[in-house]
Amino acid sequence: MAGRWSFPRSRMRMLLLENIHPAAVERLEEAGYTVETMKGALDEDDLIEAVRGVHVLGIRSKTTVSRRVLEQADKLMAVAAFCIGTNQIDLDAAADHGVAVFNAPYSNTRSVVELAIGLMIVLMRDVPDKSAAMHLGKWNKSATGSRELRGKTLGIVGYGAIGSQLSVLAENLGMRVLFYDLSERLALGNARRMRALDALLAESDVVTLHVDGRAENKAIFGAAQFGRMKEGALFLNLSRGHVVDVGALAQAMGSGRIAGAAVDVFPEEPRTNADPFESPLQGLRNMILTPHIGGSTEEAQEAIAEFAAERLLGYLNRGDTTFSVNLPNVQLAEVSGAHRLLHIHRNQPGVLAELNQALAAAGLNILGQHLKTSERVGYVITDVDRDYDREALGVLKAVPGTLKFRTLH
Repeated sequence: MAGRWSFPRSRMRMLLLENIHPAAVERLEEAGYTVETMKGALDEDDLIEAVRGVHVLGIRSKTTVSRRVLEQADKLMAVAAFCIGTNQIDLDAAADHGVAVFNAPYSNTRSVVELAIGLMIVLMRDVPDKSAAMHLGKWNKSATGSRELRGKTLGIVGYGAIGSQLSVLAENLGMRVLFYDLSERLALGNARRMRALDALLAESDVVTLHVDGRAENKAIFGAAQFGRMKEGALFLNLSRGHVVDVGALAQAMGSGRIAGAAVDVFPEEPRTNADPFESPLQGLRNMILTPHIGGSTEEAQEAIAEFAAERLLGYLNRGDTTFSVNLPNVQLAEVSGAHRLLHIHRNQPGVLAELNQALAAAGLNILGQHLKTSERVGYVITDVDRDYDREALGVLKAVPGTLKFRTLH
């Protein structure tokens, strides 16, 4: 159903879940918006109740925004994922309802990279087991099985923002870097691209995953892949829990083929800190388990809050969709000396012509217009004279294919 909004910012409701950093709340309230916050995630039924009458929803990784949620969200204009991933949001359904989705793809890359470096070092030195023994009163001073990163080969699976930054730091530590990615990527420093995953696994002393959460990546790393790794290699997953068969990893660790591993993400994760955690990886030697904290540093959370809040404000205040992951990206300046009309529609023939006919029938003088389309939707931005009959705008939301229509004063 097509929607139209034109009302004061103070009447626009924003709901931020999952204990999003207060810097986001401060920035949005400073801009004149009303913000509500909740500490935890919500399941689908509770989210449907909570999102009614809400114009902007902010989440992190534990809240799922399904098609059913979007169908019931009567006022929703935008969803902000205050994290890197957006696989918890049905992006197609959001586009079908004219709801813009934004994320923060770069703000916590350094945090993830630093954790990966630290985990590699402590695994190479067998620190987890030595530390556990010390807590039991056992003094085991020995160099056996304790190695340096320098001179070792790091295999990076996924060479995006995190993988490429890790590549640079690892090379500065004296590692040889190989990477595998389905997309064409510019190799940084002396890193070498491998055309086959098996070739990377065969040469790497450490394999680390930094892939996205798309459905096609489910269980891409299992018994076959662990079997092709070097005997005694290390394994890290700081990407998405569903990309690894944790049962196969447990078997590879138990057999000694994998000498150590660090896992930060899991196929099933507790919804809150009060919920229990169970995994077949618990209790294994030289195994580090962390509770999805790769991007959870104070610096990263504040940077994410500021970045995502600015993306929301750009969209709400001037219609800017830069960094939207589901709508055509259009970078817009503040409107000056004009009135801006924003029209999101299904990508079908004739919409722009009918829209302009409706504008002409309403007696509006177009000062500037921009159209950009994706496979699913089109986005038209029209600047018109301030002097017009607002009641005449009703014809615009009746244009066939209209998903959302709003005005900026």
